[in-house]
This record gives sequence, C-alpha cells and structure tokens, in this order.
Amino acid sequence: MFYIGMPFVITVVNCPFLILGIGVDDMFIMVSNWQQTNVKDPVEKRMAHTYKEAAMSITITTLTDVLGFYIGLMSDFLSVQYFCLYTSTAIIFCYIYNITFFGAFLALNGRRERSNRHWLTCMKIPSENPKECSNGYSMCCVGGNYDKATGTEKEQPINHFFKKYYGPFLTKPWTKVIVIFIYAGYLAASIYGCFQIQQGIDLRDLAADDSYVIPYYDNDRQYFSSYGPNVMVIVSEKFPYWDKNKRSELLSCMEDFKKLQFITDDLYTSWLDYYEGYARSTHLNIDDEIVFSANLFLFLNLYPDFKQDVNFTSNAIHASRFFIQTVNIVNASMEIEMVNSLKETAESCSVVPLIVYHPAFIYYDQYAVIVSGTLQNIGVTTAVMLIIALLLIPNPLCSLWVTFSIVSVIVGVTGFMALWDVNLDSISMIILVVCIGFTVDFSAHISYAFVSCKKSSVNERIVDALFTLGYPIVQGASSTILGVVVLAASKNHIFRTFFKIMFLVMLFGLIHGITFLPVFLTLFTRNSEKQKSDLKKDFKSGVMPQMKLDKKCVACDNKVFVTDNVCNDKHTICTQKTHICVIQNKNNLSHTIWATDPDCP
Repeated sequence: MFYIGMPFVITVVNCPFLILGIGVDDMFIMVSNWQQTNVKDPVEKRMAHTYKEAAMSITITTLTDVLGFYIGLMSDFLSVQYFCLYTSTAIIFCYIYNITFFGAFLALNGRRERSNRHWLTCMKIPSENPKECSNGYSMCCVGGNYDKATGTEKEQPINHFFKKYYGPFLTKPWTKVIVIFIYAGYLAASIYGCFQIQQGIDLRDLAADDSYVIPYYDNDRQYFSSYGPNVMVIVSEKFPYWDKNKRSELLSCMEDFKKLQFITDDLYTSWLDYYEGYARSTHLNIDDEIVFSANLFLFLNLYPDFKQDVNFTSNAIHASRFFIQTVNIVNASMEIEMVNSLKETAESCSVVPLIVYHPAFIYYDQYAVIVSGTLQNIGVTTAVMLIIALLLIPNPLCSLWVTFSIVSVIVGVTGFMALWDVNLDSISMIILVVCIGFTVDFSAHISYAFVSCKKSSVNERIVDALFTLGYPIVQGASSTILGVVVLAASKNHIFRTFFKIMFLVMLFGLIHGITFLPVFLTLFTRNSEKQKSDLKKDFKSGVMPQMKLDKKCVACDNKVFVTDNVCNDKHTICTQKTHICVIQNKNNLSHTIWATDPDCP
C-alpha cells in the first residue's frame, strides 16, 4: 500500500488482528472438509472433494468481506477509507493464499498420509503398529486417528457433539420454542440499547491512559464542566477597521454571536473593543486610517495578550480574531447544534466573511454525519450481501435468511454497544462495517451447507450442516476473539473499543450461526418429511402411483442393497433396516423404490 501512496493511520493497526481471524476461519473450513475425505483415496480426489465443499463457501464470505470494506470507502472520513482499503486488500491476499498455498500444503500432507509417513519427521512408519505402542503413537500415523474400514478420520469430539447431541436437541419442537423466546428477548434488549446509544467521542479518550493529557481533561471536567470550547471568530481578510460604519457593523455581527443560546457575553474577548476604549482614554481619532494604524502598534505593545489576535504587518491588518465562550454543552447533540448555530451566524454577517473555529470542531463536524453515514454504509453493504447471497446460494429463501441474520447481528451489536458504554463515533462506525462482513461468514456457511445437503428432512439437513461446519465456525469465532483479546488490555481507548465491538460481533454472529439461524431454517424452509411419510404409507398399502416396481432390491450379505442399474457406489451406506427411499433422475422424477437406512443418501 505504501507503494501506491496510501498513508498509514492509527486505525490500520487493527487490520492484522482482523486478518488473522478471517484467514484462520477459512483454513478451518478447508481442513474440516479435508478430514471428511478418505485417507486412502488419491490426493487429487481428496483435493477435489475439499475444494468442491469448501471453495464456494469461503468464496462467498470473501466476496462479502471485501465488498463490505470497499463500500466503507464511501465514508466521509479518510481514516475510515484508509482502514477499509488496507483491510480489503489484505483479505484478497489472504483468500489467494488459502486457495493456493494452503491448498498445496494440504496436497503435500495428503501425499505424506498416503505413503504412511510420520507427521513430524516424514519418515516411513510400519503399516501395522506394534502392540506395545500407545494410542498416541497411532495418532501420528496415516491421517491421524482414522477408521481403517472406511479410510476416513474419526469424528472429532465436538463434531460428534454437534451430530449426536446439539443438532438433535436443537431440532426438537420444544427447543425451537425456547430459542424463539430467547431470540425475542435478545431483539428486545438490542432495540432498547439502540435508543440509548450516544453519539460522539470524548476527547479524553483520544489519549493513552498514562498520558499527561488525561489529568488535564479530568480537572477541566471537575472544575469547569459548565464551560465549553472558547471559540475563535476570525476575520480572514483585510477590513477597513478605521471606518466607523464598517467597524460598527462588524461589532454588531459579534453581538449576534452573544445572543446565541450557548454563548455567554460575560467572557467575550475583543481586541477591537479594547482598542476603542484605549482610543477614548487617550483622545485618539481612530476613525482616521493613519491614526488607527500608527497607534495600533503601540496599543499591542501595551497589551501583549492581543498580539496573537491581530496579524498586523506592513502597516496593514491582514486578519484578526475574536473569542466567544460557549457554555452548558453536555452532549454531542448540543455540540452539533452549537456548531451549526455558530456557522449560520457567521454566514449571516454581510459586512465581511467570518470563520468560526475551535480544534474540537473537527470532531463535532463528524457527529453531524456519523448517523447518516453509518446507516448509508450498513444499508448499501447489506443490499450487496443480499445480491451476492442470491447469486451464489442456490435457495432464495436461505439468502433472505442470511440477510436477516446480518441485520439482526447489526442491531444486536449496536444495542449492546450502548449497554457497554461504547458511543457511536468514527471508530465504532468502522467496526460496524466490519460487522457485516464477519456476520455473513457464520450465516453463509451454515445456509450453504443446509441447501447443499441431499437429505429430505430439514431437521436432518440442519443437523448435517452443524456436523459439517459447526466445529469450524466455533473455531473461527474463537480464533478471532483470541486474535483481538490482547487489545482488551490496551492503554488506548480506540483499541479497547475495537475489542468490545469485535467481541460482540463474534459472539452474536456465532449464536446466530449455530442457534438462531438453524432453528429459523427448519421452521421456514419446506420440509419433505411429509412426502416421505406418505410414500411409506402407499408402499405398505400396495398403492404406488407413477412408480416402477418391476425391479426388486436385493439385500446382500455385506449389507449393500443392489438393483439393476439403479444402486451404485453412492448408495451403499445401508443397513438391514427396512425403510423407503426414492431415487430421482436428472429431471427430479422418482423412478424406483428400494430398502435403505434413513441415513443413506
């Protein structure tokens, strides 16, 4: 980025922590699919299966992440633009690395496994482990702790938990009711928090905790809390101050400032008023240009405090300034109103162009566009996410649920931000844009696995999706939290804010991905379980319309059911339990029935 002239700003420091989480998340997805392949299969076949299952999923999430950050370039703040540009570029490189270098490493590891070499030394090991060897020794052999009958690695404990316990538990009717009530409570708390959120950033928070600036702001707040910024009113061009009428009009403009709600006239500082008083006491006619200019130098020497207020060079005043004191400003809304009223008053002065300025105005100006900018970025990004989901997820309803999850997590993060004392400012606006990209990671993975599953029951499909991707999603969320947890102990408020919001994003995104979204998918997606039940009843009654029953399925000794040109290698995961299975052709028309286990694809 330096080569193309992009400056490095403080917000970019957060980028590596984000990339660490995103990159590891995609790796977990690829490794999870790799572990489901047969260790004894050719490496090419294992790689094809891994990329078939994982490539589309990580491509969807990468596209949404990158576009989410590129949309952040629409922000009015340069710091946000630079952060989004750095991070989006890093995500692209991370994606390229995952589908090239990391895939190559998987292929090399597959060759090691196929040749039965040790995982660390790469030395060949015996095909049969000595009896005295421990289980730990066996786990270092081909593919780790794998099933010799099927050639696949044995289920991880967490995968087993998702398949046998969590998934079936989540699909129970009473569990779904409880989840809906929990979600309603979550949504209510989030909406309440959204109405409590405060705008703006405390200037104290821009300094490190051990900075000498902190005691200054603490004392200022303790003893001078009723006083706001001391604002400069600047005359930025030459002006005929010696002209009595012009001078009177200028002072009239200054009086207009004093009449404002947030201005006190007791602490008004004007070098011109003092100069007029000096002229009266010394009987000077400052309505004369020569007298005005000749005595101004002497006046400034007698009152050196005003030397910085008048740019008096070459016997002419090129610019000057006055000071007005603001009071009773307690929140960002008042700060925005104060700045707007000052600017409007300055523009209403027709005698000379005026500028109102204070160093804090750079932050107050942000407040005026923070809400609109945040809503714009979130709205545009969410719309883009929906379009991508509709294009790449082969089920429009699931695409809508992905978008719903994004909106739900954003509402939750925004609401709980307020409950965790995090204000809406340029920093939190950055992370809310990040939120969209991370949120779609969780929901898109589960939704894509759900619609890709070939099982007929929605409950079985969501259990299969959780079994396949539940563990990688938990790993991805955990790794991202671990990647940013170091920021929790930072002395800088910006980094602590980053941690808080990212923690909320990961937590709520994970809960949506493995709890809320699975329940909603099972409730609002068409369930073909009823059709299967009807087929069973028809079969038992001997009534099977539009079905060809001239070919019989035969149960072999090896528990594989065979029928002429129908059953193939993909339909051999069967037991002796008798159920009904519908084999469909390319036109999705059922053409035979055979006995199989419910888990048979």
